[in-house]
Amino acid sequence: MNRTYRIGQIVPSSNTTMETEIPAILRMRETVESERFTFHSSRMRMQKVTKEELAAMDKDSDRCALELADARVDVLGYACLIAIMSMGNGYHRVSEKRLHERTIQAGGPAPIVTSAGALVDGLKVLGAKRVSILTPYMKPLTQLVIDYLAAEGIEVVDSISLEIPDNLEVGRQNPSAPIEITKRLNTKGVDAIVASACVQMPSLSSIQAIEDRVGLPVVSSAVCTTYMMLKRLNLRTYAPGFGALLSGKY
Repeated sequence: MNRTYRIGQIVPSSNTTMETEIPAILRMRETVESERFTFHSSRMRMQKVTKEELAAMDKDSDRCALELADARVDVLGYACLIAIMSMGNGYHRVSEKRLHERTIQAGGPAPIVTSAGALVDGLKVLGAKRVSILTPYMKPLTQLVIDYLAAEGIEVVDSISLEIPDNLEVGRQNPSAPIEITKRLNTKGVDAIVASACVQMPSLSSIQAIEDRVGLPVVSSAVCTTYMMLKRLNLRTYAPGFGALLSGKY
């Protein structure tokens, strides 16, 4: 009998994208691999993407981890990249350790993947030291991402900030829009492109198209998070059509 894995996600209350993109990737994987997946979420309140709201929201992640541990999920994802990065360089390690301890306390120990840590780790797996990124954020928040990656040894050569402050509006963006928008990025000398450095900005249908055009690995927060979830589950990191990181080579 094929094993079914429970995928848990801690999601900002106004986020809609990671609950569609991660299942979409893993449903595609189900067409070529034997494992099956179910999806379970717990929400923490957030409406506007500001540093103050993000900090308040992060405190709520402990409750969410406890709730998802009660469902005995097999892996737990923290689906807000900028919330982690706004708390200071390297904070994904602090968050992952703390939330894992919460799952132990609840009697349902589960490995933790933060989308912030997954982006860092995914780029490192690809050997990417220089990248160009697309974000929906206001420029000060994009700078937080740039600084966070720099602290991890990854240089951002160029970035585009769409400057959309309303989180619901970010989730309503066309998932194919990054195909055109990323044409404005300077990609000379970069090792990879981040088509969406935000879990809420849809980009899944753009990943392979951009990669085919530029001939470089292309990732997103959702792609990297899914990759790290599969690694934590000791499963083959393969889902066809979502770029190099999920090609099964890494």
